[in-house]
Amino acid sequence: MAALFNCWPALIHFFSIFSFFLLFPVAFSDELQTLLSIKSSLSNPTTNVFQNWEPNTPLCKFTGITCNSDGSVKEIELSNQKISGFVPFDKICSLTSLEKLSLGYNSFSGQVTDDLNKCVSLNYLDVGNNEFTGSFPDVSSLSELTHFYANNSGFTGKFPWNSVANMSNLIVLSLGDNQFDRTPFPEVILKLNKLNWLYLSSCGLEGEIPEEIGNLKELINLELSMNYLTGEIPSGITKLKKLWQLELYENQLTGKLPVGFGNLTSLEYFDASTNNLYGDLSEIRKLNQLVSLQLLQNQFSGEVPAELGEFKKLVNISLYTNKFTGQLPQKLGSWGNFDFIDVSENSFTGPIPPDMCKMGTMRGLLILQNNFTGGIPETYASCTSMTRIRVSKNSLSGVIPAGIWGLPKLEILDVAMNEFEGTITSDIGNAKTLGEIDAANNRFSGELPFNISNASSLVKIDLSNNQFSGEIPGSIGELKKIGNLNLQYNKFSGSIPYSLGSCVSLSDINMANNLLSGSIPVSLGSLPTLTSLNLSENQLSGQIPKSLSNLKLNLLDFSNNQLTGEIPNSLSIDAYKGSFSGNNGLCSQNLKNFRRCYGEAGKPREWYTLLICLLVAVIVVLVSFAGYLFLKKKSSKEHERSLKQNSWNTKSFHILTFTEDDILDGIKHDNLIGKGGSGSVYRVQLSDGTDFAVKHIWTSDSGNRKISGTTSPILGKPGKKSKEFEAEVETLSSIRHVNVVKLYCSITSDDSSLLVYEYMPNGSLWDRLHTCKKMSLDWETRYEIALGAAKGLEYLHHGCDKPVIHRDVKSSNILLDEFCKPRIADFGLAKIAQADSTKDTTHVIAGTHGYIAPGKIDLRNRQLPISSNIVS
Repeated sequence: MAALFNCWPALIHFFSIFSFFLLFPVAFSDELQTLLSIKSSLSNPTTNVFQNWEPNTPLCKFTGITCNSDGSVKEIELSNQKISGFVPFDKICSLTSLEKLSLGYNSFSGQVTDDLNKCVSLNYLDVGNNEFTGSFPDVSSLSELTHFYANNSGFTGKFPWNSVANMSNLIVLSLGDNQFDRTPFPEVILKLNKLNWLYLSSCGLEGEIPEEIGNLKELINLELSMNYLTGEIPSGITKLKKLWQLELYENQLTGKLPVGFGNLTSLEYFDASTNNLYGDLSEIRKLNQLVSLQLLQNQFSGEVPAELGEFKKLVNISLYTNKFTGQLPQKLGSWGNFDFIDVSENSFTGPIPPDMCKMGTMRGLLILQNNFTGGIPETYASCTSMTRIRVSKNSLSGVIPAGIWGLPKLEILDVAMNEFEGTITSDIGNAKTLGEIDAANNRFSGELPFNISNASSLVKIDLSNNQFSGEIPGSIGELKKIGNLNLQYNKFSGSIPYSLGSCVSLSDINMANNLLSGSIPVSLGSLPTLTSLNLSENQLSGQIPKSLSNLKLNLLDFSNNQLTGEIPNSLSIDAYKGSFSGNNGLCSQNLKNFRRCYGEAGKPREWYTLLICLLVAVIVVLVSFAGYLFLKKKSSKEHERSLKQNSWNTKSFHILTFTEDDILDGIKHDNLIGKGGSGSVYRVQLSDGTDFAVKHIWTSDSGNRKISGTTSPILGKPGKKSKEFEAEVETLSSIRHVNVVKLYCSITSDDSSLLVYEYMPNGSLWDRLHTCKKMSLDWETRYEIALGAAKGLEYLHHGCDKPVIHRDVKSSNILLDEFCKPRIADFGLAKIAQADSTKDTTHVIAGTHGYIAPGKIDLRNRQLPISSNIVS
């Protein structure tokens, strides 16, 4: 019996182990099936993370699974695995021993369900950086959480502050980068006194930062950027002595840095950019652990403390767009692996600190728009890590160190608007990554190096307003990426390289005001994207290549050269009417102020044209007379005149993609869309689907004319264009504005006139407000229409060479394009204002009867209400 008593502990231990092994397979089996079910719920996994999640594999060996000593699942670690699908939180939370669930940095979608509340043993939860939708559920039951990540996952709705109220053990709280509803700073967070990491950037916080933020004394990271916070930075922040990073940028904070801010001696990263902060940086003097200081786009003033030059960890400093003055500390950035500086748009003076690239790690020198003097220090010529140098708009001088032109990683070299001199050295051939050179408005001289073509990444070269000379190297044609070439106002001589036609990306060429000679290269006509070509003020000769007719140019200027011969017909349009002046040897068949071109036999070409016109006229008269006799016998009341029997004269104001026949074919009753006091309006559609609005005005005095079944009112006198027509053409042909209807051309005959406009598919504002075509216009659209019309009127009054007074502004004369953007139209009553101020006033009231717009003018020393319909 005694022996049995002595064996009793061993028996108890045996039976407990035996019972465990009886029950253990059941528990294992349940959790195994749960994990396999989780795997099947996740769609399209793109990695092999689930490769060993198989029934014949022990679940504790599943990738991402950690077990307790009893074999139950303790952790699920699946972050950053490129997994998508809907997360089955109900199945996951059936794992009763689960303490860690890490699903961050994947592509999970759908909602985070209330089932998450069942994971009561969790102390670590990461569902951040995913693509969930909807609001975040109340998970206040997860009171054991120490780490809570739900940032940047698409959550909306109310800020989940109820959840965190019970999480007194939280060390990390990250809810930023979600579009929560606007909310004041949640007070419950101020009671989480164990927090050391608080990330609430871009999550809808508004109002002031509470003074009680100072209670969170364990914080090492506080990020509240990109919210709607106002007021001053609270002094409570100065109590956070452990703070390592403080991010407050892109809010609406104001005031100075609080007194005592210098007590944050552990602070390494401080960013309060894009606020309304002001004052000096005296509180920064003691923060000698700073690595990065970002205070751009504020109202700070005064000098940068000299102590910053002794900060041995400082590698980034960005202070641009403030009001700083004085010199930068000359030791700035000389102690460590300095990265970049941007102090642009201030009033700094003195020299550039010379040793910021001492360790060979600097990437950016951005000091543009200040008052720096002296030169670029020689030390930067060997700074091979540099990617951007932007020092424009200063008072820098001297010669740029040769090595700077050839820095191997440099992408932008912007030295414009200084007083630099010297040449571009042959080092430029080493600049393999250089995309932009802007050296405009300096005193550079000498020739361009031939090996500039080795800088094959160049997209922009602007050397304008310098003293460069010599020939433009032919090798420039090897720059296949170059899009903008500006060499104006220099002393370049010789011919324009024919190889320039190989620069297939060129969109803008400006070589004006040089000493270039020879002919214009035919090869320029093959540049597919060229939209601006300025070769004015040179000594170019020969003919204008017909190949240029292939180009679609917004700007063309060949003025003041020595060009001869005929201007190609496609370039002889009013849009380029000033582009050829100062070339006495040019002739044109279309442009005024140029002599007519002669044929090869020495006879004026106009005689050939006149002869053809006479023959056509005779034929037209005979055919018309015969037709008249036939129609007269058929019905004495028929007066229909075919538009195509007229002799038409087309005057273009833009590059045209149609012929007059295309327009005439569309003037018929079926296309009539409106009639007014100055004519009928037709919608003419070309074969390619392009629509135009064509106003037809009769100008002869023989009674109402019938056009394809409609009548048009008689305007004007026999043989004379109507005043309305002349006013509209004179006005619109000279106007270029997005809120004024575009007139493409006029097509006129002795008794009829056509004006071809851009077509406005939404009709007039009056139509949209009052007729059966009315449409719902919200207040934002109405505001945009009113604003656009006002901009158009402002341009007419102040932006034109001669002010234009419309005199009939009303809703029916405001047309709407497909996006309801307004265009002012119908200038039949407009008048170009006189330059003589003594003639600025008239007592004539024009425009629609009964319409008087608000306004004032001094007539006979009295202030009288008048209309924009009164010419002034």
